[in-house]
Amino acid sequence: MTAKWLVDASYLLVTLLFIFGLKSMSSPVTARRGIVWAGVGMVIATAVTFALPGMHNFALMVIALALGGGVAWWGGKVVKMTDMPQMVAIYNGMGGGAAAAIAAVEFAKGEVHGAVVTALATAGALIGSVSFSGSVIAFAKLQGLMKKAHRLPAQNAVNVILAVLTLLVGVGIVMSDQPSALQVIAFFALALVLGVVLTTPIGGADMPVVISLYNAFTGLAVGFEGFVLNNPALIVAGIVVGAAGTLLTQLMAKAMNRPLTNILFNPITGEAQAGGAIEGTMKEVSALDAAAMMRYAQKVIIVPGYGMAVAGAQHKVWEMTKLLQEAGVEVKFAIHPVAGRMPGHMNVLLAEAGVPYDLIFDLEEINEEFAQADVALVIGANDVVNPVARTDKSSPIYGMPILNADHAQNVIVIKRGKGAGYSGIENALFYQENTRMLYGSAQQAVAEVIQNIKAMAG
Repeated sequence: MTAKWLVDASYLLVTLLFIFGLKSMSSPVTARRGIVWAGVGMVIATAVTFALPGMHNFALMVIALALGGGVAWWGGKVVKMTDMPQMVAIYNGMGGGAAAAIAAVEFAKGEVHGAVVTALATAGALIGSVSFSGSVIAFAKLQGLMKKAHRLPAQNAVNVILAVLTLLVGVGIVMSDQPSALQVIAFFALALVLGVVLTTPIGGADMPVVISLYNAFTGLAVGFEGFVLNNPALIVAGIVVGAAGTLLTQLMAKAMNRPLTNILFNPITGEAQAGGAIEGTMKEVSALDAAAMMRYAQKVIIVPGYGMAVAGAQHKVWEMTKLLQEAGVEVKFAIHPVAGRMPGHMNVLLAEAGVPYDLIFDLEEINEEFAQADVALVIGANDVVNPVARTDKSSPIYGMPILNADHAQNVIVIKRGKGAGYSGIENALFYQENTRMLYGSAQQAVAEVIQNIKAMAG
């Protein structure tokens, strides 16, 4: 009785820590504290598991915790900030896979009884399996192991057929008093294949939304399996993650002005192209001229993108910003909701470099200020500043809210080459009369700009 009271009290504390932790993560100022609170909650929930009545196999549990914790600790230490999106994707997939594995074990033991419990176990297994295999594909794409998006003939029909078959087998399991091993194996195989087939056609431009969606899937799967195991900590953690992931997915889809169904069934791939040819030519600028344009400007707005992340140039960008501020230039950072490869990617990079939060603005907060900016400096961003999103109805990104970089008096774009963006769409911004291209990696280009700004100050 005492042990049961202690477990229930601990789960109540864990629930509060999860909720307060998530609430704190809503602001960059308190995010670190929120992560610590949620982490403490997870440690308590894990420790309390050892006190559950009837628990055994403690040695295997300790070994699993040591192995999993060791790999996670090592991975967190060595991963580059540019590789964080794929790390998030694969860890998210592990959560979905763990939920599916719980259901598989319960089915194998024959301990899933009752239509409601069986339905919850089956739903958790389905969602967790799709999240696992889909997240693995997302990881492979972000890591560069899968270079292209691949669509099957009649892709959407295949999606529907696979989904229907999986659901039919799942219904059979729910209706069976004791599902056979063949039923369970077929169900998991179909669910895993469904995750792969759904994710493989999706290109990098849609990947932030997909990661967020699978995060929501993982949370729901964990919540369902919490009901099966009668574990309040899993129920609360799963519901919180599922709700937060669903809300974030909706916000991300809204930021792209694309329904979630379009992202899944009509994705932007690397072969996507805008409708008509773009008039004009790209005009190059030297690092010296770029430095002069910003050094003697009154207001500069910097738009960071994945090119900055790849080059690891965020520290150089902050160094350049401080030099401009010392010269009396007002500098702000503009962040698009889907910039980078995961939600908040650019915010994390800038925070890592020490950029104050009050210099970083979201699209809605800063878009009207571009018209008053002397220079908009675009560093490795592409689709999020492409004006065709406003004008070309044949473009796959038409209607997506973009940063109004083209409204600035002058635009400087730092880019490694003349290729199209991650979605494969040519950027009309690069051809405008007020745009100049500074070619090279962001690290090298910004370093040269810094040298010239320092020379002007001297």
